[in-house]
Amino acid sequence: MRRVRAESFAALYDEHVERVYGFFGYRLGSREDAEDLTQATFERALKAWRRFDPERASAATWLLAIARNLLIDHVRRDGTAEVRPLSLSEAAESAPHPHTTDEPRLGISPELESALAALSERDREVIALRFGADLTGPEIAELTGLSLANVQQIVSRSLRKLRSELDPERTPTTRTKRS
Repeated sequence: MRRVRAESFAALYDEHVERVYGFFGYRLGSREDAEDLTQATFERALKAWRRFDPERASAATWLLAIARNLLIDHVRRDGTAEVRPLSLSEAAESAPHPHTTDEPRLGISPELESALAALSERDREVIALRFGADLTGPEIAELTGLSLANVQQIVSRSLRKLRSELDPERTPTTRTKRS
């Protein structure tokens, strides 16, 4: 029985490690912290593995709840901790599983990093969960306690703000009135 549980936890790790690391990559300015917190997330998950109930939450939601709590603890513990996304070069150097294929690596561009800084803390967290951790709207709603409609609104509004930050020359299309 123990062996089956260990094998299933190993499969869980393989399936979700990049998702957890991606969440931290969108939120932290230090690749070392992102790596450490990813490791801590799976250590905590392994200790609690017997209590995991797939009826209550998906594995991704459960792991991201652990990751989110660790991030909050990390920021509180280290008042100087910077919560900013990893740059593309930082993330590329430290992906937990070196890619041997042409799959994209974790991390974001410096331009996106700068644009994310213009978002509120809550909006950055929702964007990190959506795009860093690749969670769906319902999973984010479950994890954060927000309604699905609120999550969708935050994502939509944040993406518009990010577009305007990334391309300030672009103006919204205006409708022309027909005479």
